[in-house]
Amino acid sequence: MKPLPSPGGRVLVIGSAGLDLIGRPLASLQLATSNPGRLRMSYGGVARNVAENLARLGTETALITAVGDDAQGHQLLAHAAEAGIDVEAALQVAGQRTSAYLAVLDEGGSLHLALDDMGILDCLTPEYLRSQRELFEGASVVFLDANLSPKALAAAVALCRRADVPLVADPTSAQLAPRLLPHLRDLWMVTPNEMQAGILCPHPVPHADRDRALDSARHLVSAGVGIALLTMAEFGVCYATAESSGHVPAIVTEIHDPTGAGDALTAAVLFALLNEIPVDEAVRLGAAAAALTLRTPGSVVPDLSLEMLYDQLR
Repeated sequence: MKPLPSPGGRVLVIGSAGLDLIGRPLASLQLATSNPGRLRMSYGGVARNVAENLARLGTETALITAVGDDAQGHQLLAHAAEAGIDVEAALQVAGQRTSAYLAVLDEGGSLHLALDDMGILDCLTPEYLRSQRELFEGASVVFLDANLSPKALAAAVALCRRADVPLVADPTSAQLAPRLLPHLRDLWMVTPNEMQAGILCPHPVPHADRDRALDSARHLVSAGVGIALLTMAEFGVCYATAESSGHVPAIVTEIHDPTGAGDALTAAVLFALLNEIPVDEAVRLGAAAAALTLRTPGSVVPDLSLEMLYDQLR
């Protein structure tokens, strides 16, 4: 039987943290030429976004990541600490550059293409993670993203198993999702989108096919996952547990920038479950967090609160 989180405890978050550079054109994209648009920069990374959302919601949160010993790395860690995140276990690596994510949106605000430079995360070695064993043992839940190397990911899974701590994982991208396949039985919760779910499950998940998405969420549970959340962008979220399954529609909202919306959903669901809120209501709060983030010009809503989430649901 999988361990369950102790209510209200510390969340240990492991994975990417870096700079986001997001561009949105003012008209239809034209390839092979410059396009007039709006650019914005903020701090990002799946793990960092999840950690900041949790901290903004009042959850005690620690972050294990790796950044360069450069101005961007120092500023990122200072911003995280100001948000309430414990960054004592974050690595600053001399001679390495802080991670970066470059996204180009289309004129409607949807992702057109993206590039990421996350090589510094190879510095989060199995040996380094094992040196932080006390953080694992003191955590109520561990969250990680699949930017970790396969060996580091396996080490984190083993540390969670030994400490009897529930583990949440985000597949992060279609390219990285296969790294989770050997560990599905060890996951208390997993949060793929449709494309990532098609890699973790035997069959593809067509966009907006709610029945197939529900089947895939149930398949992940049958493969050993405790809770499967399958996000479908504007078509909401399908979820499954051993006891129930369902679909929560997305909240219709203006899309300013989709970056970080899925991370906000994950963090809000995790926050709700840690506070013993039932799964269906937790997923609804996650949908509210995603909607708020979609219309925010940044990766995290800076004044996020539980009251704000419930106001959004009303």
